[in-house]
Amino acid sequence: MRLAEEFNGEIVGADSLQLYQGLVIGSAAPGAELLGRVPHHLIGIVPPDATFTAADYAREAGEAIGGILARGRTPFVVGGSGLYIRALLGGLIAAPAGDQLLRQELNLRAEGEGSTLLLEELARLDPESAARLHPNDRFRIVRALEVCLTTGAPFSRLAGEHGFRDARYDLLKIGLTRERAELYRRVEERVERMLAEGLVDEVRGLLARGFSPELKSLRAIGYKEICRYLAGEIALDEAKRLIKRDTRHYLKRQLTWFFRDSATKWFEYPENFASIVQSLQGFITLPP
Repeated sequence: MRLAEEFNGEIVGADSLQLYQGLVIGSAAPGAELLGRVPHHLIGIVPPDATFTAADYAREAGEAIGGILARGRTPFVVGGSGLYIRALLGGLIAAPAGDQLLRQELNLRAEGEGSTLLLEELARLDPESAARLHPNDRFRIVRALEVCLTTGAPFSRLAGEHGFRDARYDLLKIGLTRERAELYRRVEERVERMLAEGLVDEVRGLLARGFSPELKSLRAIGYKEICRYLAGEIALDEAKRLIKRDTRHYLKRQLTWFFRDSATKWFEYPENFASIVQSLQGFITLPP
């Protein structure tokens, strides 16, 4: 927000949960005050039961960026959904669109046998992809297996051949970080704040509107635990504990993902805000 205000910017969301309408508190989507200060794009654009892929994101975000540039303003792509950002900046792997029957079968197996067994199967077919995936990441395990079984080639090989090299933009990547203990403390505070702001009522309202707790959007951290609480499966204190634990785990996976990108410039924030401004000033004034 501070950079966008200083550099005549507009913000393009890159959060795969903030895309959904009605998922505001649990996704930490920007509220009315922030939306009123700086124009935002790709926030609350699809219903919770919509299918929205990385390809959809690359298309929609690309159109938003084109409009921002046409207005003579600076686009800021903001968020932590690494696959969406990668698709936007470097294109997508030429993998098959998907075999719905096979995907359904794999998802049923994951529900019955557990994702760990599917990950073990993936390790036999594509050890490189399996080594990068967490046993709880059912979506990506199923997708990697689906590609392996339909193409006869490891998903990692297709990704390596593509390399996400279809560069579309000149860009500056900025990463914000803090001490790990401070990040964990902020996770604790954030979960408490979400519950105080009405996360339970938000989820209850979504379910009352007929949205299934099995939707991808409602299987996200924060929403799946509250769905379990509202179904009487766990107590609210247990739901809170699980949200905090899973958010910490997600935080570690996100850091691992983004630290692999050597092009990202990392800054302690807010201490080094002046250095971030200086980097951006230098980038914007570079000759075309």
